[in-house]
Amino acid sequence: MASSSHSVDPIDLLSDPVEPSTPDSEPATHVSSLSRAQNFSTHNFEDLIIDGIPIIALTPARLMAEFPPQVYYAKDLPHLLQDHMNALAPAFRRTEMARTVFEAVIRDNTSADEPDAPPIRVVNDFDDEPTPPWEFHYSNHMWHARGVPPPDLQNLRGCGCEGVCDPRSKTCSCMIRQQKYLEETAIQGCIYDDRGRLKVHDYPIFECNDLCGCLDECKNRVVQHGRKCEIDIRKTEKKGWGVFARKKIPAGTFVGIYAGELILDEDGDERGQKYNKFGRTYLFTLDFYYLKDTVEDRDEWEPKYVVDAYHAGNNHSCDPNCTINPCYINEANIDKPLLTIFAYRDIEASEELCFSYHGPPDE
Repeated sequence: MASSSHSVDPIDLLSDPVEPSTPDSEPATHVSSLSRAQNFSTHNFEDLIIDGIPIIALTPARLMAEFPPQVYYAKDLPHLLQDHMNALAPAFRRTEMARTVFEAVIRDNTSADEPDAPPIRVVNDFDDEPTPPWEFHYSNHMWHARGVPPPDLQNLRGCGCEGVCDPRSKTCSCMIRQQKYLEETAIQGCIYDDRGRLKVHDYPIFECNDLCGCLDECKNRVVQHGRKCEIDIRKTEKKGWGVFARKKIPAGTFVGIYAGELILDEDGDERGQKYNKFGRTYLFTLDFYYLKDTVEDRDEWEPKYVVDAYHAGNNHSCDPNCTINPCYINEANIDKPLLTIFAYRDIEASEELCFSYHGPPDE
C-alpha cells in the first residue's frame, strides 16, 4: 500500500468517557467535508451535519474515549484453574489431557491480543511430566499492582497520518518522537524495516497507538499485532522447561512480551529478598538508560517500577540470543514501557530462546 506523508496536528485524549454529541445536546457545525481536526480540550467532539443529517464521526480518539483499553490489575490475576489443577491427583496431572488443557489455556489467554499467532506446543521428550508446573498464568499483559497508576491516556498523542506512516515524514508525531531517541544512529524515522524487524536494539520503541489515524497495516505497528514466529515450550534434560524456536527466527523478529506484575520498586526489593532464598529471580527493574534523562541530575534518578514475572515465566541466560527492548503503545508514562523480546541474531530451529537481564549481549 502506498504511503502518505499527510498529517494533521497530534491529538490527545481526556480520560473521562465522553457521551456522543447529538443535535439536541450540542450544536453541530454544518460543513461540506467529512474530515476535520478535533478539539478535546473542552470534552467536545464536533459532529458534522451533511445536508441536515447529523453524522457522528467515529474517529480514533472518539473510539478510545468511548472504549478505552482494558486495564489489568494484579489483584485480579486469575489463579482458579491453577488451584484446581494443583488440587488434583498427581496421576491426572501427568496425562495427555493435562497437556491439552495447558495448551488450550495459553491460546485462550492470548487469542484476543494475537489472534494470528501460531499455537504454542508443549513438548517433553525426556520424562512423563506433560506440562510445566501449574504456577503461573500465561499472559501478554502487565498486571498493575498496588500503587501503580493505570496507563496514562490523558497525555497520549497519536499521529494524524492517512494510509500508512511515512518514515520520512516531518509531520508524523510518532516518527518525530521515535527519531528523538535515534539521533545517534543512522536510522531515519521508523525503527522497523519493511519486514517488521527491528533495525537496532537497546533503544525505546514508540509504536503508533489507538489514537493514530494510520491503518493497521502501518509498518510502525509490530508488537501490537502479536507474535508471528513459531515456538514450543520444551522440557530440557537438566534445566527444566524452556522456550525453543520451532522454525528459524530471523534477527530482529518480535518474539513476545516479558509479562508479569508491574510493582513499585520498593515492593520489588522485598520480593527479591524472598526469591534469593531459593536461588531464582523473576524481577526486571525498569531502569533503562534514557529514563535518567527525565531528571536534571542523572545520579539522583531512581527507578519507580519493577516487572515481576513469577506468575508469567522467564528464561534468563548469560549467552543470550534475544534482547528486551522497552516499547510504548497506549501509554504516555515514560516510566512504564512494555518489555518486548526481539531476536538479537538469527535463531536456528530447535534453539532455546534466552535473554539477559543486563542489556544487549555485546555490553
